[in-house]
Amino acid sequence: MLGTKWLTLFRRCQKGGLHEVRRKALAAVLTQCGCSLAVQAAASALRRTKSTRMITRGDLGRYIGIALWALVCGLFVSTRLNAQCHLASFRVDVTIPLGHRCMGVLPTKSKSIRDRLYANGFVLLSNEAPIVLCALDWCEVRNGAYDAWRDALAKAAGTTRERVLVCSLHQHDAPVADRDAAKLLRDVGLGGELYDEAFHDDAIRRVAAAVSLSLQKPMTVTHLGIGQARVERIASNRRIVMPDGRVTFDRGSRSGGEALHRDAPEGEVDPLLKTISFWKDDEPVLALHAYATHPMSSYGAGEVSSDFVGLAREMRQRDDLSVQQIYVSGCSGDVTAGRYNDGTPESRRALTERLHAAMVAAWQQTQKFPLRQVGFRSTQVELEFHPDPSLAEKELGSVLTDNTQSVETRILAAMGLASRQRVRRGQKIDFPCIDFGAAKVLLFPAESFVGYQLMAQAMCPDSVVMSIGYGECWPGYIPTDAAFRDGFQDKWLWVAPGSEARMRRAIEDVLCVKEVD
Repeated sequence: MLGTKWLTLFRRCQKGGLHEVRRKALAAVLTQCGCSLAVQAAASALRRTKSTRMITRGDLGRYIGIALWALVCGLFVSTRLNAQCHLASFRVDVTIPLGHRCMGVLPTKSKSIRDRLYANGFVLLSNEAPIVLCALDWCEVRNGAYDAWRDALAKAAGTTRERVLVCSLHQHDAPVADRDAAKLLRDVGLGGELYDEAFHDDAIRRVAAAVSLSLQKPMTVTHLGIGQARVERIASNRRIVMPDGRVTFDRGSRSGGEALHRDAPEGEVDPLLKTISFWKDDEPVLALHAYATHPMSSYGAGEVSSDFVGLAREMRQRDDLSVQQIYVSGCSGDVTAGRYNDGTPESRRALTERLHAAMVAAWQQTQKFPLRQVGFRSTQVELEFHPDPSLAEKELGSVLTDNTQSVETRILAAMGLASRQRVRRGQKIDFPCIDFGAAKVLLFPAESFVGYQLMAQAMCPDSVVMSIGYGECWPGYIPTDAAFRDGFQDKWLWVAPGSEARMRRAIEDVLCVKEVD
């Protein structure tokens, strides 16, 4: 039922009895109708009108059409709460054993545990099926392994795979899991080289069990908190312009010891750390923090670590043991700490303290709102595989079976081949959004560049958009069109130029944004 006020307004316009309607009046009518999704679509359309004129009858018809499009689109579900919302949280140690490979391809396997790796998450219970978010202190989860995580957590929570958001924080002294690549490696005598499959399966079982256990004692949540703070001296873009005018993407995570990388401008970053918190009246229950940067200060020596992002989270956890702290990495494929980090222990401590300070500042600036909406929408994005001849199936298969190649090179070939086969099978990537009204949480695939995060926030200026990176990780880097034009290349790049248009459409879909002529 669209509501009598909306229908009356529309009919008056059809008859010509209402020539012009103020923008805010339209939004008010839609709001009174209780059509929250339509409000978002119409409000977005109103913002996109370039002139400041009143809305004409033709405009109104287009805007209502957009609202109807949002309401009837079968991909979307939006929920206004008519009952209490509950939250169940979990935390599980998922530290890899010694002798385990890190980052999938690093030559030095784990020799020591500097600090533990965790799976942190929550289950959100409202009118609709549960929503699960799980953040892993792992480098990446890809292909069949990603499916396995989501299926297991969905079963444990009594929901569907589409409503399970699993992300990795992307620390490099941590594992990469890819069931399809692991099978390809087993077939050529390299079983266990990418990751320990028995350990991985046990980790899934233990986290799923923790999800089930958490649901026995869910916490009532009545309010949502939203806070933001500027992060000082952490993020910098990989992209730098050389003295001769050439563009490179060579500023890595620990480039601060080189004057060229240290002195170059920060470049495109999102300077804000965003915190979404859940409260029972005046009592905080859980805080979710997001910031866009690669999470490494140093790596590759076999010392397992959650690095400065995990250390900052644990420091924040010690501030108040009653509030579970969860950190997620934003869209940071092209963002590192390289301008401010030289890879020394002193730099790791400094980065940890700066990120912790931003978490505290965002918490201090938090504003609370009654939790009246828990919406969920999801679409799918289909990314084309990179056309480079070296990434053709035949070529990747040849490298995989060539025992004169290094193990690490063959692992990389298996990862590429597994992903190419997945694309050939037509398996798309889910692109979900949790919508709280004043705040939205989007899960992006893989190493999406920060431009996508900035794009999402620009599309929805009236809400805080928390972008999370490193969902389904098979694509590797997902550059913007501008980065492709600048010549971005990397062995961890498996998607084709032109991905931006597909990503943009997915963002528009889940944010209920539709362009108006």
